[in-house]
Amino acid sequence: MPTNACQFYYDCEGCGALLKPLPGDCCVYCSYGNVNCPPIQEGTSCCGE
Repeated sequence: MPTNACQFYYDCEGCGALLKPLPGDCCVYCSYGNVNCPPIQEGTSCCGE
């Protein structure tokens, strides 16, 4: 997981699905991970928003 930027897309090697953030989330880690991405955890804006 990048510590200073968001990842908009993730290509799953297991099933071949292309994951995109859910509405209202800034990245795939916030949508599908167990914890939010580092910029959101630090209270800063994710993806330059």
